[in-house]
Amino acid sequence: MSKASKILVLSLSGFFVLFTLAGTLRLKAAADDGAYSEMKVYSEVLSRIRSEYVEDPSIPSVTNGALHGLLESLDPDSSYLTAAEYRNYKQHHEDHKPSIGAVVSKRFGYADVVAVLPGGAAAKAGVESGDILEAIGDKSTREMSLAEIQNSLAGDAGSSVTVLIVRIGKPDPLKLTVTRAPETVPPATARLMEDGIGYIRPETLSKGKAQEVAAQVKALEKQGAKKLVLDLRDTAMGDEQEGVDTANLFLNHGIITWLQGQKFEKQTFAADPAKTITALPVSILVNHGTAGPAEIVAASIMENARGDVLGDKTFGEGAVQKVFEIPDGSALVLSVAKFYSPGGKAIQDEAVTPNIAVASVPGEDDDEAPEIEQHKRDEDQLKRALEIIKTRPRQTASAAPQSPVTK
Repeated sequence: MSKASKILVLSLSGFFVLFTLAGTLRLKAAADDGAYSEMKVYSEVLSRIRSEYVEDPSIPSVTNGALHGLLESLDPDSSYLTAAEYRNYKQHHEDHKPSIGAVVSKRFGYADVVAVLPGGAAAKAGVESGDILEAIGDKSTREMSLAEIQNSLAGDAGSSVTVLIVRIGKPDPLKLTVTRAPETVPPATARLMEDGIGYIRPETLSKGKAQEVAAQVKALEKQGAKKLVLDLRDTAMGDEQEGVDTANLFLNHGIITWLQGQKFEKQTFAADPAKTITALPVSILVNHGTAGPAEIVAASIMENARGDVLGDKTFGEGAVQKVFEIPDGSALVLSVAKFYSPGGKAIQDEAVTPNIAVASVPGEDDDEAPEIEQHKRDEDQLKRALEIIKTRPRQTASAAPQSPVTK
C-alpha cells in the first residue's frame, strides 16, 4: 500500500469512528433528528475520492481498510474480517489447528506476546512474554487485526512461521522461526517452602486447573503449610469459569466477578461457601503476563480482602466476543461484554494493580539464554515477594484491605 493510500485509509478509519459515535448519540437522542445525514457526508467523501484523488482508487480496498480501523479502534479484541479472512478464521477454529503456544493480544498498534506456554512451540523458539511481534512473515502486525494475527499464527502441526520480535533491552529485532505443535498444558506444580509457605503454580487456568489447584492446596495443608502463595505470573491461557472456580477455593462469600454489556444481561458470579476448601492465608503473585481468568482470581482475592496481590500490574484482558456474520460473507468479531472486579473495575480497561508492588528486574547478562534469564528474574521476584509474605498479617474475608507496599 502506498503512503498516500495509507493516509487515506487512516483518515477514513477516523471518519468511520466519528460517524459511528455521532450516529449512535443522535439515534439515542431521537430517531428522526437527522442522524442519517452522516451517511451523506460519507457519500460526499467517497465521491471526492473517486473524482479528486491523485490516482484511480480501489474503493473496496479503501472501505475494507476503514472497517478494519473502525473495529480496532473499539478495543484490541474486536476485528473486521473480509469474506476470505472469515473463511480462514472458521477453518482454523473448526479444525482446531495448533498455533505457537502463546497468548497474543494487540496494544499500541502491534501484536503483544502476553505470555508463552512453558515447553510450547514459542518458548522453544525463544519467544518471551512481553515481546512485540512486529511482523509475521513479511507482513507488519500493525496492518493486521487480532483475528488476522491469530489466523496467521495457526497452521498445521509441523509447519513453521517466521516472526520478527522486538524485545526490551535488545537494540535490533530478532527473527525467529516457530514450528507449530499441539499445545500440551503442563500440570500444576507445588512445593512446601521455608517458614511453612505452600507454593502453587498452575501455569494456565484451562479446564480442570481449579481441581488441580484444590488437590495441591490439600496436599500442602497435610504437609504443614501455614500460608499459601498462588503464582499466576505469565498465566494468561484458560477459561474464565476456571478463574471463578479457582477464586472460590479461597473465598467463602462475596462477589468473585460480574459480566455485563450493552445488550448482555448482567451475570454475577458469587462465591459458594460449599466450594471453599481452605482458610489459610493466601497471597497471589502476578505480572504483566497475568491475564484473563487469572486476573479474575487476583482481583477477587484482593478486593474481598482475602489476601494480598504482589508483583507487577497485570495485562488487562477480560472481554467476551461474539461473531456477527455479514451478508457479503465478511464478519465482525465484536466484544459484547466485559468482566468486572468485585469493586466494579473493568478488567479489560484497568487491569489489576497489586496492593504490594514487587517489580521484576531485567537481568544484566545479554548473552544469557532467554529461558535462563527469565528463570532468574522469576526466582528473584519470588524471593522478594516471600520476604514480604512472611511478615504480613493474616487476612480473612472480613479483614480490611492492607495498605499498599512497595518493595
